[in-house]
Amino acid sequence: NSENETIENALGLRVTDYLIKPLNPNQILLSLTKIFRNKEIVNNKTISNYQKSYIEINDKINFSKTIEDWIEVYKSLIFWELEISEIEEKEVYEILFSQKKQANILFADFIEKNYEELLLDNEFLSSINLFKNKIIPEINSDLPTLMILVDNLRYDQWKSIEPFIVEDYKIQSDIIYSSILPTTTQYARNSIFSGLSPVDLKKKHPDYWISEVSEGGKNNYENELIKEQFYRLGKDIKYKYHKITNSKEGDYFLSNLINEKENDLSVLVYNFVDMMSHAKKDVKFIKELASSDKAYRDITKSWFNNSKLKEIIKKAKSLGFKIIITSDHGTINVDKPALVSGDKEISNNLRYKTSRQIHSSKKEAINLKDPSKFMLPSNHLSSCYIFAKDNTYFVYKNNYNNYVNMFKNTYQHGGVSLEEILIPFIVISPKWN
Repeated sequence: NSENETIENALGLRVTDYLIKPLNPNQILLSLTKIFRNKEIVNNKTISNYQKSYIEINDKINFSKTIEDWIEVYKSLIFWELEISEIEEKEVYEILFSQKKQANILFADFIEKNYEELLLDNEFLSSINLFKNKIIPEINSDLPTLMILVDNLRYDQWKSIEPFIVEDYKIQSDIIYSSILPTTTQYARNSIFSGLSPVDLKKKHPDYWISEVSEGGKNNYENELIKEQFYRLGKDIKYKYHKITNSKEGDYFLSNLINEKENDLSVLVYNFVDMMSHAKKDVKFIKELASSDKAYRDITKSWFNNSKLKEIIKKAKSLGFKIIITSDHGTINVDKPALVSGDKEISNNLRYKTSRQIHSSKKEAINLKDPSKFMLPSNHLSSCYIFAKDNTYFVYKNNYNNYVNMFKNTYQHGGVSLEEILIPFIVISPKWN
């Protein structure tokens, strides 16, 4: 029986396949091949396709000269990483990993040589101009806009949860933009909401800027920064700001989501992914859960499928919201310790340091003696910064072995890598049946 209802009922009972009369030998052979050799066929096809793309990706890595080139390289690497991680071919995955490692080495060289010039380029889409160039143009009177900033969400993590979102939404825009350095919440997210570089933010709003070595939260004035940015840009936009750090806050936002329709823009900061990578007290437990990028993505998928965020996004569809999903920076798995020394008053991030004086290998770090070149503030007259390249993390001489073992194979951010700098900016609108 070939009627749709019969077939749908059978598939609903999770049959592996179905045959339609009259039968012929080829039909049976194809069905059996699908059942018994499907994984093998998919594996072979995936490997074959990657082999064909390998040389092309290598050429892109070696000859990328612009930030747009590097975005295309990163998209290609993520595409193949997701494809190959599904077929569980360890040898092929290691080849791709070595490609990605080489890409990160050359990308760090590109940033070291070009970052200062990029910051002066109005076409360079970064944390500083994201609101002005991308978010404000999406705000209109037709649909209320919900901006969801998932702290520390990488592009590959977005691609892993995308299939669950496109069930209810169509993607209008899927691009990558650049986080500023250091790739941390204090710098990148404050720049997103203020529309200012860190050095300008400290000058114009000194009360909102908390130095590295001072006590207190570094992102306590995000609502005020958004308000100041709209005023500076001459935009009369009705907005509301929210931050979710636990399930209780998620429940409250979900139950009151209908009230957000009164706003032109609702800004929601969601902190789960960042909390996972910051769980230093439970670092051994986190290392076991997220021992690889695939495991890190799997945790993200599992969390999202059981999260209030998924419920919020589903409910937002029924209320007719356009949604922007983005992040402030990414993160990278570190496995290469680098010895660092400096002044007593030094920042504690593992991927970048700032102080009066800092010493580390030039091979493993970008050394910045003049912070103003990267639009960064100086805490002292002689302040400098260093940024970790590739998979490096900074460790002090004191208690060196203990910290090396503690933080090896953990996820950190603040430095220079494709994973930390190149992050998603997604616009979706409700899909109506």
